[in-house]
Formats: sequence, C-alpha cells, structure tokens
Amino acid sequence: MEHQVTSAWRLGVRSFVQNRLAVVGVGIIVLLLLFCFVGPYLYVTEQVAVDPVNSLMPPGGAFPLGTDAQGFDVLGRIMKGGQASLQIGLFAALIATAIGTLYGTIAGLVGGIVDGVMMRVVDTLLSIPFLFIVLIAATQFSSTVLSLSLILGAFSWLGPARLVRAEVLSLRSRGFVAAATVMGATKPRIIIRHLIPNALGVVIVNITFQVADAIIAVSLLGFLGFGLNYPNVEWGTQLSDGVSHLFEGAWWLIYPVGGCLVLVVMAFNFVGDALRDSIDVRLRRR
Repeated sequence: MEHQVTSAWRLGVRSFVQNRLAVVGVGIIVLLLLFCFVGPYLYVTEQVAVDPVNSLMPPGGAFPLGTDAQGFDVLGRIMKGGQASLQIGLFAALIATAIGTLYGTIAGLVGGIVDGVMMRVVDTLLSIPFLFIVLIAATQFSSTVLSLSLILGAFSWLGPARLVRAEVLSLRSRGFVAAATVMGATKPRIIIRHLIPNALGVVIVNITFQVADAIIAVSLLGFLGFGLNYPNVEWGTQLSDGVSHLFEGAWWLIYPVGGCLVLVVMAFNFVGDALRDSIDVRLRRR
C-alpha cells in the first residue's frame, strides 16, 4: 500500500515537471522573488526622500527605467512595490485558505442542518460584490501590508470553503473515516488527522490561484487609491500614478510594472493548473 501511494506521488511529480508551462511559471516566480527581495541589495536606490530635480526622467544613464513624478527610480520602485504585492498576495491566500479549509471541513463532516445553514451563509456573502466589501473595509483601517492581507483574506475564504466542503463530502464516506469513528475518534481529531490531510491536494491547488487573485485585488485597491500609504507602495498604486502621466509620454511608468503584474499572475495560474492536473493524475493512479 505504501509503495502504491509513493508511486502515485511520483507520478504526480513527473506529470508536473513534464508540464512546460508549469516549469515556466515556477521559473518566473523564482526570478520575480529574487528581483524583488534580493535586487534592492544589489541595486540600491532612494525610495523615501523625493527628488524633484530628477522628476519624470526617461530611461537611460543613471536610471535604467527612468524616474516617476516624485523623482524615485522606477526600477527600484518596482522592486519595492513587488515586495508588498507578493507579501500581501501570499499572506491573504494563506489566511483565506486556512479559514475556508476549516469552515468547509466542518460543514462537510457535520452535514445536515448545520451544513445547510453554513452553506447559506457562504451563498449570502458571495452574493455581495467582493470589491464593495473590501473597499468599505479598506477605508476603515490604515493601509499596511498586514491590514490589507487580513482584509483580503477575511473576504476571500468563501471559494476555498465550498471546494473543501465538496472534497470532504466525498471523503467522509471512505473507510478510514468510518474506522476512525468506530475507534472513538472525536470530530476535531477526524478533521485534523484525517480529512484535512486528505484534502490537501485541493487546498494546495487553491492556494496558487488565491495568491494570483489577491495580487490582482490589492493592485485594484491601489489603482483606486486605497493602497499602501507613503512611503510604502505596491504595483497598483504605481500603475495609478503612471496613468496620470501617460499623456505626457511617460510610458516607462506603465509598461514595466504592468508587465511584472501580468507575469506574476500568469505564473501562479500556470503553476495552479499544472498542480491540479498532477493531483488528478496521482489520484487516478492511486
């Protein structure tokens, strides 16, 4: 049995590695992480004090990607904004996945009236526009990496909850759940030791998509003016600032940061699609 499970996992890993888009996605994510978190140590720029003298300088010379309206080096600004965007995306995805996994597992295991009530709560919250809720919440708190992560995570758990609940509904009829129940295992123990570990495939796949969605959401908040407060910045705020100077010909304020945003979202979606296919292959094999 152990050999069969190991072979199934190897088959899943092999399927992932053979997916060229997945490899490209992982490569893009690694390069962007190095660019955002290691790059500032290699390419040191001033990102706090404004420099009006060098305002809106085109790319070239001392500024490879030019400067913005405040005189900040755009290349260094993209690195700084990428740190915040990636951190918020990851933290929000982990928060949403943790809440959704626990909620969905409880609903799927308990079933009956409790499951019905819990899912009606989810349906009700899903009927409210996500952006509307997030904007209201964002106006009530100071915009920091932690606060935006909590806000996005607190309102993004509905999708993971439904996915995990569907997975648990299929798992609870399996023999290992019945055996654990007969042996006197409590519901919390069944959830922690049996259901959640066996639903990890769905959870892991969902995290990658949640990261991409959270990065898009925080960029949208920043574009609408509800992003991080100065001197902090994220990619959405940079795009918003760049649009205001687009008719002045300052294209370097739009395309580099926009390209980074497109690349990171695309990469996480590539990885998520490949993980989903790999897990399907592994489960079919098992």
